[in-house]
Amino acid sequence: MIIQIKVPSPGESITELEVSAWLVKNGDYVHKDQTIGEIDSDKATLEISAEENGIITLMKDKGEKVRVGDVLCIIDSSKEKIKEQQEKVIHEHKNPVEKDPTQIPSPASKKILNEKNISIESIQGTGKHGRITKKDCIYHLEKLEKNETSFISNMNRPIYRSKTSAPLSSLRKKIAERLVYAKNQTASLTTFNEVDMREIFMIRKKYKDLFKKKHGVNLGFMSFFTLSCVRALQLYPDINATISGEEKINFEYCDISIAISGPKGLMVPVIRNAEHLSFRGIEQEIYRLSTRVHNGTISIDEMTGGTFTITNGGVFGSMLSTPIINPPQSAILGMHKIMERPVVVNGSIEIRPIMYLALSYDHRIIDGKESVGFLVSIKESIENPVQFLMGGNEGNIYKKLEL
Repeated sequence: MIIQIKVPSPGESITELEVSAWLVKNGDYVHKDQTIGEIDSDKATLEISAEENGIITLMKDKGEKVRVGDVLCIIDSSKEKIKEQQEKVIHEHKNPVEKDPTQIPSPASKKILNEKNISIESIQGTGKHGRITKKDCIYHLEKLEKNETSFISNMNRPIYRSKTSAPLSSLRKKIAERLVYAKNQTASLTTFNEVDMREIFMIRKKYKDLFKKKHGVNLGFMSFFTLSCVRALQLYPDINATISGEEKINFEYCDISIAISGPKGLMVPVIRNAEHLSFRGIEQEIYRLSTRVHNGTISIDEMTGGTFTITNGGVFGSMLSTPIINPPQSAILGMHKIMERPVVVNGSIEIRPIMYLALSYDHRIIDGKESVGFLVSIKESIENPVQFLMGGNEGNIYKKLEL
């Protein structure tokens, strides 16, 4: 029976995709539900699975453009084909290709090999039955000397450099379009601040093991920053807004997009209704979304509809940057590397773990006053999380962390 594997619909109004990878070859035997390839839309990568056991024939090439409903490949599930393939595998297993006989050095050549510390495997014997002769050893030594002389002479020759080119994937092209759109269509501006991370460090050091044991996920920085952003968005609602034509739309919920680097590039899945989530809920959702990004199973629905974005360049070592707005959103918070720096605290110089923050925003609907106030609110929450995120006293920490 011949089974056609067709291009699935990724959802919404997307009709064109690209074959990004084949994980099998023509004529391979595949199992039902085995992942056989991947296709890219302009928002995500979709895995293609075999629908039955059988022999596969690829119909589309890697990099080829396809449309929803096109035949990607066919699987021949007939018993004769499967039996033929199985017998071939069994035959190859029982009758492996014989290796060449071991090379045997003569007494004279053996002496040279030992003196010059040359491995037998590096010499091709020309004697009877592949025997390595004295002549073979001398020829090998002359060849090594010639190569060394050639290497030295080549050091003074001009260096020729080459380059390769490859077409951008559909996903990368879409990312490029969105970035250019954000730069050209928004009145983008960035404001900066710094935060002292000491209090967060102390809370995590004291409770992270218990949190991990109780909830199965780490108590990271992202839950503190996500909840700080929720608080700041509620204080400055115009930052949680977008422009649609000549209207400004304010969102009364906080769908926080989290930038995550994956094998296919930067993905931005969304934490829905973050205003209703606890530290545990946010950390578990970040773990779930990160896992789906890294194994390539994140869906388009999970990456659309955010109202505000957080990106953390600090995990790659970035000290300071100006993040690009994720349209149609109006603002994005950039986190950066935590560095120990000298700061003045109550008239004295102390060493504190400091992070620089950057807020890029669309100046068409967000004024400087709101952007600065937003970052000050983030600073308040991070530098005094007990007061602003945990109910005002240390007795509430266990309750807020659900320990």
